[in-house]
Amino acid sequence: MILSTARLDLRELTDADVPALAAILTDPVAMAAYEGAFTNEEVADWLHRQRERYARDGFGLWAVVERETGEMIGQCGITRQRIDDDEVIEVGYLFQRAHWHHGYAAEAASACRDWAFENLAIDALYAKVRSTNVASMNVAIRLGMTVRRTFISHYRGVDMPHLAFALSRGDWRARGHTAPVGS
Repeated sequence: MILSTARLDLRELTDADVPALAAILTDPVAMAAYEGAFTNEEVADWLHRQRERYARDGFGLWAVVERETGEMIGQCGITRQRIDDDEVIEVGYLFQRAHWHHGYAAEAASACRDWAFENLAIDALYAKVRSTNVASMNVAIRLGMTVRRTFISHYRGVDMPHLAFALSRGDWRARGHTAPVGS
């Protein structure tokens, strides 16, 4: 177990999570920000990348499990990302559509935000959000993030306008949090 919230447990993804992961990544609506559904091969590659991140960085996107049912309903976590020429630490989140609009993304992402500031020597935490993804923008805003810049991400042959939301360590602290790392 990496993190627990009031309703959720976050842990590393395993092979047993492939069906639940595929339910997200092969859903064209859930994956609209990624320009469409993934193939089964792309799902396997996604899981492999997360495991590489766990080994290399000590973090990645984690399985989000609804504690009451034991069901994996999404993924949320911390990753290294590129925004233009900058490497940033990002909080990311993807959930099965059946679990949208229940506050799970904000709940899991808030815990990941706090984990990042408590465990990593970072000055800011980012969320890369496609300019058409209003739901993800709302989660970033609920995390206390504001838009810092716009940029274009080229993915799957498409130039996609994005917003770089961010929250500084200082602003996170001003919200009543403390952070032992990088203090």
